[in-house]
Formats: sequence, C-alpha cells, structure tokens
Amino acid sequence: MSDVIQLLPDSVANQIAAGEVIQRPASVIKELVENAVDAGAQNVKVLVVDAGRTSIQVIDDGCGMSETDARLAFERHATSKIRQADDLFSLHTMGFRGEALPSVAAVSQVELITRMAGEDVGIHLTLQGSKLVGHEPAACPVGSNFKVDNLFFNVPARRKFLKTNATELNNILAAFERIVLVYPEIGFTLYSNGQELMNLKSGSLKQRITDVFGRKSVQEMLPIDVETALCRITGFVGKPESARKKGAHNYFFVNGRFMKHAYFHKAVCSAFERLVPVGMQVPYFIYFDVNPADIDVNIHPTKTEIKFENEQSIWQILVAAVKDAIGKFCDVPTIDFDTEGRPDIPVFNPGSEPMEMPKVSYNPSYNPFASSSSKPTPVTEFHGKTVATPDAWQQLYEIPPTPVFTEESLFKEEQGRERAENVISEKSPIHYQYKGKYIMTAVKSGLMIIDQQRADIRIRYERYMATVGQRTANSQRVLFPEVIEFSPSDSVAVQKFLPELTNMGFDINHLGGGSFVINGIPSGLEGLDPVYLVRNIVADVLENGVSDVESIHASLAVGLARHAAIPYGQVLSNDEMERIVNELFSCSNVNYTPDGRTILTILPQKDIEQLFG
Repeated sequence: MSDVIQLLPDSVANQIAAGEVIQRPASVIKELVENAVDAGAQNVKVLVVDAGRTSIQVIDDGCGMSETDARLAFERHATSKIRQADDLFSLHTMGFRGEALPSVAAVSQVELITRMAGEDVGIHLTLQGSKLVGHEPAACPVGSNFKVDNLFFNVPARRKFLKTNATELNNILAAFERIVLVYPEIGFTLYSNGQELMNLKSGSLKQRITDVFGRKSVQEMLPIDVETALCRITGFVGKPESARKKGAHNYFFVNGRFMKHAYFHKAVCSAFERLVPVGMQVPYFIYFDVNPADIDVNIHPTKTEIKFENEQSIWQILVAAVKDAIGKFCDVPTIDFDTEGRPDIPVFNPGSEPMEMPKVSYNPSYNPFASSSSKPTPVTEFHGKTVATPDAWQQLYEIPPTPVFTEESLFKEEQGRERAENVISEKSPIHYQYKGKYIMTAVKSGLMIIDQQRADIRIRYERYMATVGQRTANSQRVLFPEVIEFSPSDSVAVQKFLPELTNMGFDINHLGGGSFVINGIPSGLEGLDPVYLVRNIVADVLENGVSDVESIHASLAVGLARHAAIPYGQVLSNDEMERIVNELFSCSNVNYTPDGRTILTILPQKDIEQLFG
C-alpha cells in the first residue's frame, strides 16, 4: 500500500490558517491596526473602499521595518513579539503569533511600503497570494503603509459569503471602536470611499468616549478606579437612568485588549440589581490591568476570549467597584470620624437632670372641616352624587362600586360573527378590564381573555406595514426639533434605513457625523419622547441584524408598534375596548404578536361550569 500522508504546500497551509484569522475585512483592519499600535505609532489612518472588499489601506508613523524584516514578516510564525514559549505569560503587545500578515497575504494582493528611522530609503514589496512579485526601493516617510486589495480573490467561496457593504462596514466600525477605546493617546482616522467617518485626536479616555459615542454618553457615566493586589479596575459605568433594553455599549478591556466575558458582565448587572428594571442593561467601559502571567489570551484565534486565574476574586472586586461608584453618585451619607473643628455635641447622661422640653399648645376640639354659619356650604359633584364638602367630606373618598355583569346582560346583545378561524362566533358588546392588563369578554364558547398591549401591538404592526407599503403615513411635526447622536457604526446603519423611517412617518435629517435631527414623528404618537422612541427602534433593527428591505420594514414596524402600544395599567373605556377587539379580529393573525407572543386565550364554558361543581 502506498503512502497517503503528504505535506500540504505552503500556499494551501496559509489559506487554511487565513480561514481562522481572516474572516472578513474587519479582521484585516484589526490585525493591521494592532500591528501599527505595537510599532509605536502616534497616528494611524485607515482607508477602505467598498467596505474593504476592494481595498483596505492602513498608514502609520510607527518605527517601520528594515528590508529584511519586511520580507520576513510575511512568513508564517515570524514575529518580533516573543522569542520563547515562556514569553506568552508576559505579553505586552497585541500580536504575538506571527500569523496575521501571512494570513492576509494568502488571500489578497498586498503592497507594503515601509522605512525605518535613520534609513535613507524604504522598501516597496508586492505580494499576490503569498507569492512575492515585486521588490524595489521607495522614497517614503518613516512608518508603514499596508494596502490590501481584492480580499479573497483566490478563495471565491469566501468572497461570495461576505455580507452587504453596509453590514461589513458596521463590522469594520465595531472592530475599529474596540481599538481606539484602548489607546486614547493615539490619533486615529477612518475613511470609507473617500468620506471621513472618524477623526479622533489624541486625548483622555473620557474625551475619546465622547468623540466616539457622543457627549451625552459621558454625561451619564460614573468613574471607576480601584486598585488591589490582584488587579486594577478603571473606566466608567453608566448611571441607573442610562439603562436601556437594547443597544447599551458594553466594553471590557484587559491589558489593552478587548475581551468578551459573560461572567464579568453578570457581575456588573448584579451591582445594579433592584436599581434598574429586569432586562435593562447599563453601558460601561471597564479596563482591567492584570499581571500577564495571571491570564491566558491564546485560547481563541480572535483573542477575544481570555481566561483569568483568579476569576472569582476579580468578580467580587468588580462588583464592589461598581457598587462604590453607584454609592458615590447617590451621595449616600457615611460615618465621618474626623470631628476636629466640629461643634461638640454632649453625650447623653442618664444621671443628669433632663432638659425642659418646649411646650406646644393646641386645641384638640378644632375641626377644619366643621361647618360655619357665616359661609354657605359648597356643593361638589362626585361619582354622580351631590356632596356637601364640609359636612360629608369623607364621601369623596368612597370607592365607587364595581359594576357587576350578569350572564343575562353579557349575552342579551350578542351578535353572531365568524372571527379568528371559527374559534369566536359571538361576542358580547360589554367588556371588563382586569387589573389594567386584560380585556375580558363573553363569547359563545366561553370567556375570552385578551392581552390589551399585545393586541394593540398586532393592530399597530399591521397598520404600519400597510402605510409603509403604500407610503401613505402622516407625520406630526414636533414642537422643538430634537437632536439624537449615534456611534459611527450605528450611524451607518441608520442612514441605510432612513428612507424606510420616512415612509413610516418620521421626519429625520442627517446633520453629519453621527448626529440626526428629528423634526417629526408618525401621527398618533404625540406625548412620546422622540429621542427615546427613535433610539429604541434603531436598537431593535440593529439587534435583528436585518439586511433586505422587507425585513427592515417588518423590524421597524414591530419596534414602532411595541413602543407606541397601550401600556399596561392604562384604564380603558368600554368603547375603547370594543374598538381594540374589533380591530384585532380584522387582523391577519389574531392569536400572536409579530414576535410570536400569545395575544388571546379562551376559557371554555364547560371548564367554567366544572369550577362550580
């Protein structure tokens, strides 16, 4: 039998490795920008064309590379970051495996122009699919200039499965934000198709967060700064009022590296327990400084999953740090043992004579509601009764009797109608609202119970979908235009589905950068906060990750219906309940909301009779 095991060619091995390291254009930008940071750059410029599909260029003013280093950098496992295995436990750089540049070169066409300080000329290398096709001297500034063209040109299957330009650009912005938030002392610039998306000057961390996410985000933040023997925790955490259901910015960084850590996220959430509603998230930007020997960053190709040696102890420190920040914000009084210069308060002595207490005189028979012969008794109409206020003021606080509906009154005007796929044939025109949440009405088969908010969501959803399709939505102008700010990644997504928002009745204009002005909202939503409404609808769409127009329409309609629906606890009149029931029965689906929650249920007549034996 002949031998069957063979060594793979370097080109194939590089493409396999690239599949782990380079997943999309954002992965290329992450690797190249991290290399620029490791090179000591003070300014980094990133330019992308067609969301990185056509071209990615990263220019830095770091230390640059010599001719030998430039050629060797594209060999697998060639790195300047470590020399032996023990160096993995003392990492102070972003990269260390020597896989990024070979992986990028294996699936693209790469040009590198670089020069070290002290050298008269630099070097210009051209590679295509890991093969060196050009090598010549070049006049260039100190630093490195990487240009990556036609990503996945030799792996058409990978290129085919790239998402739309808008989606890939969002991924680029997300990766870019994770880096710029760690290095506020470095200036970063990002261009997309020649348009400037970010221009971040060097400054403090607080200024960097402001530049990326807007001024309001920092105004809602509380500082954290705790140092222990195990770690140092710094950064910012949101105030309780900044909590939101979706779209909260949650960032963990350890030793200058972004990480995902569900266990530590739970620690932050536990610190806000009973301070924010269940299901709400508070934004935070938390930075850990840990001994590199106590963590392992080499457990995942993307290096976003990090293992801590003292995980439980750091969890407790994190909870205490967040609670301490919240306590300082709430201005909780503390015991102060420094009494120097304070008034001397005498200590209670049981043996001393008690001090004479001041006397207060009052008339125990005085009644402010007693009638007066000099003034006429005012009369008030309350609950349909004429009440003499001074003499019978207690009647104002009587709870009106709850109307009792007999079976005869519920069914005497019952009209037969085929509704909800032969489930509901007849309903009563008289309804009862239970605890401000459910509408109860008698039907032929028993007692129908409708969740009023979910029913209104279904009604509004189908109404909004119809107006979007026909483009007949009416807009109600707000009294004062409201300005809303989004992060660069969210701003790109908002611009994508801004026409759909307009079709639904919103009047929103882009001011540039991440700022938008809200001039109008759909009719019927008066009284709602426009900024809160738009921000939550955008968060719903971004969480669903929709791409095609129909999905965007549906996601927008669901978000708008959910935020405009009748809230639980709102008291409804019988006419309002009748309208909800009738409009619900005219919907295409009366049983479930657009997101699959049950709207109504029927308690059969026979089950009711069995309850009474």
